[in-house]
Amino acid sequence: MLVKTYSAAVNGLEVTTVTVEISLTRGIMFHLSGLADTAVKESHDRIVAALLNNGYKFPVADITVNMAPADLRKEGSGYDLPLAIGILAAMEKVETENLDKYMFVGELGLDGRLQPVRGALPIAIRARKEQFKALIVPRQNIREAAVVNNIDVYGMDSLADVIAFINGTAEFEPTRIDTRREFYEQQSNFDLDFADVRGQENVKRAMEVAAAGGHNMVMIGPPGSGKSMMAKRLPSILPPLSLAESLETTQIHSVAGKLGKGMSLISQRPFRSPHHTISQVALVGGGMNPQPGEISLAHNGVLFLDELPEYHRDVLEVMRQPLEDGVVTVSRAAGTAVYPSRFMLVCAMNPCPCGFYPDLSRCTCAPGDISRYLSRVSQPFLDRMDLCVQVEALSYEDLHGEERCESSAKMRE
Repeated sequence: MLVKTYSAAVNGLEVTTVTVEISLTRGIMFHLSGLADTAVKESHDRIVAALLNNGYKFPVADITVNMAPADLRKEGSGYDLPLAIGILAAMEKVETENLDKYMFVGELGLDGRLQPVRGALPIAIRARKEQFKALIVPRQNIREAAVVNNIDVYGMDSLADVIAFINGTAEFEPTRIDTRREFYEQQSNFDLDFADVRGQENVKRAMEVAAAGGHNMVMIGPPGSGKSMMAKRLPSILPPLSLAESLETTQIHSVAGKLGKGMSLISQRPFRSPHHTISQVALVGGGMNPQPGEISLAHNGVLFLDELPEYHRDVLEVMRQPLEDGVVTVSRAAGTAVYPSRFMLVCAMNPCPCGFYPDLSRCTCAPGDISRYLSRVSQPFLDRMDLCVQVEALSYEDLHGEERCESSAKMRE
């Protein structure tokens, strides 16, 4: 018997519909074709255990599975659910009449429970484009997938729930989310506010200019002068995200598996602050199976590089092209992925190795040491910084007092 179920493959932000074809004939072998990676091939063992623990015996038959298009690489464990449903349908344990109306995605636990997967949001967008009646995802992915309108999205807890839903033996309601209401309610809820920053009025003014024009900036000043503190508050004065920008940003975080539990749309501009030991691959993206890097996770937001001279020079140089083009192309043996990377770059650094230059009463650095320290950052990289701001150390009198400073809401206006 031949049965078809439907799932999706995510490559970068592009999603392709995958047809899972399952044929049962006499025999005892299991054949899987369609350029599947190790995680997909291991699905056989997970499905066998899940079926047994839910009261179904894995068929003693020659099972041939083809995942079309066969020349597209299939990665991850999200194909467990469509494979299991297809095998059950071929065993005549699941109704096949409406299988072509549903898209399935989900990882199976050995007890049959569904585990979350990456990329539920772009998969939901693809399912709507392909005019599927409904998308079935694990319960943990329901909020990010349900932001897509004009398609029913069902969040299921287990394989047994999916079987009951398809066979019509239990009633399930699709999840509905008022995307616009949630989005606009959360846009102004910031944990950090410029009202907590005393003094540094010239730096705040520079940040207002940078936020208004989307300019890159570098802050140079001694330790403890508030560079990191102000950088972390920069998203609170940037223009609010539009719905289109929010959807694009959420897709990137969904593909990377960075969405928090129960999140739907990202409503505030992202702020990413990688450590200076970060590698090139982690910064721009890549890996054996290409994933978004920090510059893509900061898309439509802020990328903050603290202690700028401490970063490896070659790590900084790979950002030169994305800063100009707003996209990064990651090419690997497994394929090529294109990720957007239009972000606001904010850097902070000390003026010398000890951090206190030009205060000669405290600075112990020789002129050669200062020169070598500053030369760790190349001139072509600095040419891409629009604003260079000197941050002065504050005195006790500047920090003392009860008066509140200008808030982020006021600065945003």
